[in-house]
Amino acid sequence: MGRARDRALYVEIDIRAPMETVWSLTQDPVLHARWDARFSRIVPTGLRDDGAQEFRYELGLGVHTIRGTGVSLGERRGARGSRTSALVFDTDDRLSPLGRGRGYWRYLPTEGGVRFITGYDYEPGWGPLGRLLDPLLTRRLVWRLTAWSFDRLRLWAEQGVAPERVRWWRLAGPRARAGRCRSRPQRGGSASVMDDAPDSLGALER
Repeated sequence: MGRARDRALYVEIDIRAPMETVWSLTQDPVLHARWDARFSRIVPTGLRDDGAQEFRYELGLGVHTIRGTGVSLGERRGARGSRTSALVFDTDDRLSPLGRGRGYWRYLPTEGGVRFITGYDYEPGWGPLGRLLDPLLTRRLVWRLTAWSFDRLRLWAEQGVAPERVRWWRLAGPRARAGRCRSRPQRGGSASVMDDAPDSLGALER
């Protein structure tokens, strides 16, 4: 019997910029919300004893704003200069296509900069309809939105292009492309991309 398909999302991109630059642009909540199209606003709300940052987030859709909460924990100590960040999030908004989720970022030093990686999974929103649409539509759109955001981050870190200037289309201004990102690890191994999550994710979930 074949192994069940891993539905966790994976996005990887190479960024030719210093580690500290990528760390700052991703760990600062205000800067994070500028390049990551999955959020319109991220507001810190508290700091736990272990350094984990509690926050609330918003995603403005024009006619409606999705709101939720989360907690993240970044760690600078890693093998060969690598770093990690773990995240759990949730929302009570019935209009959100994503329910409770969990994920991580990995920052791997490369000769020219940083290999920036995320793996994350979530429970579909919208009840039975959401569970039906998730593998067919929602999950694919969420991957592309994440990958497009990662390339927008790359343009900011490498070239200083403000995220607000970056467009979806080719004719007006700088353009980010989801196709620059990888959707699977370059190496084989773990059955699920979530198996590569840092230990800090497990600590946040307890």
